[in-house]
Amino acid sequence: MNLQPVILCGGAGTRLWPLSREQYPKQLLALAGDDTLLQATARRVDKSLAAAGRKVLSPIVVANEDYRFLTAEQLRQAGAVPAAIVLEPAGRNTAPALTLAALVALQAGDDPVLVVMPADHIITGIEAFRAAVTRGASHAEADKVVTFGIRPAHPETGYGYIQAGKALPGQDGSREISAFTEKPDATTARRYITSGEYFWNSGIFIMRASVWLKQLNSQRPEMVQACRAAFEGRSPDRDFLRIGKDAFAGCPADSIDYAVMEKLPAGLGVVIPLEAGWSDVGAWDALWELGEKDADGNVRQGDVVTVATRDTLAISQSRLVAVVGIESAVVVETPDAVLVASRDNMQQVKEVVARLKREKRPEADVHRKVHRPWGYYDSIDGGNRFQVKRIVVNPGAALSLQMHHHRAEHWVVVRGTARVTRGDETFLVSENESTYIPVGTRHRLENPGKVPLEIIEVQSGAYLGEDDIVRFDDSYGRK
Repeated sequence: MNLQPVILCGGAGTRLWPLSREQYPKQLLALAGDDTLLQATARRVDKSLAAAGRKVLSPIVVANEDYRFLTAEQLRQAGAVPAAIVLEPAGRNTAPALTLAALVALQAGDDPVLVVMPADHIITGIEAFRAAVTRGASHAEADKVVTFGIRPAHPETGYGYIQAGKALPGQDGSREISAFTEKPDATTARRYITSGEYFWNSGIFIMRASVWLKQLNSQRPEMVQACRAAFEGRSPDRDFLRIGKDAFAGCPADSIDYAVMEKLPAGLGVVIPLEAGWSDVGAWDALWELGEKDADGNVRQGDVVTVATRDTLAISQSRLVAVVGIESAVVVETPDAVLVASRDNMQQVKEVVARLKREKRPEADVHRKVHRPWGYYDSIDGGNRFQVKRIVVNPGAALSLQMHHHRAEHWVVVRGTARVTRGDETFLVSENESTYIPVGTRHRLENPGKVPLEIIEVQSGAYLGEDDIVRFDDSYGRK
């Protein structure tokens, strides 16, 4: 039976601000090595599992529409060619996302075993994980619903728990699922650990596509109905699969745990212990626990100097960060924001994000460097009636044909060659040359070359917001 990886790319990771933003969630970050969390997830279930007599199919990715181009680009860089990138027009939690993936999987005419993985986890023991997937697939082929349990290292109150039932035949430690429980208080969590019967819920599942749909239909038939209607209204869009927006808007929101796992019939659920260096990286203290520590227990990334500092996570993205005389802290620097916090208060970082949202601060949503399907721009400087950006356009890419009501733009090419459309004329601008785009003039910037095009853009005008864009034509289907 074929194995079908399913990668769920929802969630914003607000506890990892300021690296994680609304438009740049944590699965797109490289937090533990060169790969981003999404890329590492895509590599996790690979062709080596085919040695067990199973074919490993290309992954099905379910992603938020807002960062679809980043998702596709990171998968391309990782060498992963997805079977589909399904775009959710609105977030409805993990149960509808998995349902859409199951419908895509069944469309091929097979009934594969789905290996369902969140895109934002870290797993360091890859071979141990793959061995566990192989064991789980054997249970799933017998129509079981399988999840992985993490042996608790401490009485964690931020995770859900799985109560294990009787042991199943074999030597892999598999046990029936007795119960799913939600995040406990500290006293209950200590009792769970003392009993030895509970695992942390990893959020990773294995089951046949038809089994998932059958179990969900028995518990939440309205969810299956809404997802089927949305899937019937699907349409391809470049690298993506769009589903029916109106039908999906009426779909109830629920998690895999709530919708199905907590209500499984006795004997159907299986939990397999997973000892593979798992973390959901829910907050900065988790990254400190996983990181390589120096003699003082500090984890440092980037240009960081520590003096008389212990047990601290310090990350620098754009400048020298010096940390002196503190203990058990987190310091995270980005070009537009700095976080300094006690490691004991990591769950409160989300309150910072909530405040930024209430105040409509852009730091809650985007970085200074903003990725686009054609490349990216970095807002270098700004003030009253002016803004300076560094714009990088990928080879062969083009910005939309557009116009601004309130701003003019002056472009200076510092690398590569630009093809510029301005009104009715089209011309080339080479390195160390410039051009000017008056207010209200239709224009387009293209890179006809084989190296990245880099320009400095100086905007001037009464209003410089990103919503002052009227698009007439766009290669990427943006409105």
